[in-house]
Amino acid sequence: MTMTLKNFVCCDANATKRILIMAGAILPVHHATAADDNSPSTAVATPERPNIVFILADDMGYGDLACYGNQYIQTPNIDRLARTGTSFTQAYAGSGISSPSRCSLMTGRNSGNTRIRDNQCYAGGLTGLKINPQGDTTIVRRANLLPEDTTLATVLSAAGYRTCLVNKWHLDGYDPQAAPNHRGFHEFYGWTISTVHSNAPYYYPYYRLHGDSLINITENENDAHVRHNTEISTDDAIAFIHRNKERPFFLFLGYDAPHEPYNIDDTSWYDEQGDWSANTKRYAALVTHMDYNIGRLLATLDALGLRKNTLVIFASDNGAAVMAPLKELNCGAGLKGRKGQLYEGGIRVPLIVNQPGRVPARQTDNLVYFPDFMPTLAAIAHGVCPKTDGMDIAPLFFGQDIDTDSRPLYWEFPGKQRALRHNGWKAVSVKKGAPLELYRIKEDPLEQHDLAKDYPTLLQQMDSLMHQMRTPSPNYPIDGE
Repeated sequence: MTMTLKNFVCCDANATKRILIMAGAILPVHHATAADDNSPSTAVATPERPNIVFILADDMGYGDLACYGNQYIQTPNIDRLARTGTSFTQAYAGSGISSPSRCSLMTGRNSGNTRIRDNQCYAGGLTGLKINPQGDTTIVRRANLLPEDTTLATVLSAAGYRTCLVNKWHLDGYDPQAAPNHRGFHEFYGWTISTVHSNAPYYYPYYRLHGDSLINITENENDAHVRHNTEISTDDAIAFIHRNKERPFFLFLGYDAPHEPYNIDDTSWYDEQGDWSANTKRYAALVTHMDYNIGRLLATLDALGLRKNTLVIFASDNGAAVMAPLKELNCGAGLKGRKGQLYEGGIRVPLIVNQPGRVPARQTDNLVYFPDFMPTLAAIAHGVCPKTDGMDIAPLFFGQDIDTDSRPLYWEFPGKQRALRHNGWKAVSVKKGAPLELYRIKEDPLEQHDLAKDYPTLLQQMDSLMHQMRTPSPNYPIDGE
């Protein structure tokens, strides 16, 4: 079993330098201004070079959507995207938790090569205050994206797209200068790790960032529950679309839902479910409320005549959390594991792509993961792509069939967990020092039959391939490196 660099390089070695040169007149943009928002367009979106709207749920399980088999949670708008577009049954997040997964998505690297490989780093980085779901605080150390890290926004901005990130970023650590508007995005509306006020209380915030400016949501003053953050984020996204309807844009909408704490006052969709706990009702309501707001955003695209010129992508950043009603609502679709683990329940996620007239209505079992989005969106935008660990899967979006299964896919929590998918097999270990388990994953997606003892040579080959697919990191030192 061998691995070649051609699997992981989508462009030449000078691509990053060319991106920075091309973007020099545009980046960095530190905060949006009214004049900047209304600057003239030099191009228009077309079906072949569309606007891109990427919607990312937070801690939503593989089985939370009706279109992925859920029998309890109402998701009509997302289901319609799946019914009229392409849905993937073997799509994987970049990691089992938020920061490394989003870092993988934004940089095109697997979690053995990304800048951020865990929510907290082992060395370096910056220390700061973390607000836990229970409301208490702890001091933790986090890494952040650096100026030299090429992001999706850098690539798409250089390709002539107006770029905006709404709500959750989670790649700034405790450095305010690592916010989205300092890492390639023209506009940013949401919260960062480094501004602790901006994500407390989690779903009815009083503080919010517009670029570098901290503003107040006056309706939520004194802990009033008036404007839910899912609604606020959708409003920001819709406003961005209105301002940029005459030029190509890339909108990344990172919802908080349904991340814990499960805080939403309106559970009317499920109030008649007498045998459900309050926690279960709130979880389901967070998903359905997000779906309703996605419907609002899609209606905006329709009303502005942008729908045929806009590629919409929906995914989740990792599997369902341990506090999610996994058994009651089948959030994990029976998959082994949960958020924070590299079993299927922690990293397999729903992925839906939709563009009327271009993306066919179908379901595919092609193997794809978050590092693929950098080369894919660069190709769709006619941009220049740096070196990545992914491949261009755009042909799958538009009805073609390509081989994605023979290349290896890798994940890790440095020194703690690691996993590899390759040629229908998966090797995985979710405990430090534990031996690798081996599953024939296509035939055994629930990871019930460990075949490590039956295929020792194959397991050794996969172990060796894992070592080839990662590089050491000063933020995540491992004994022996």
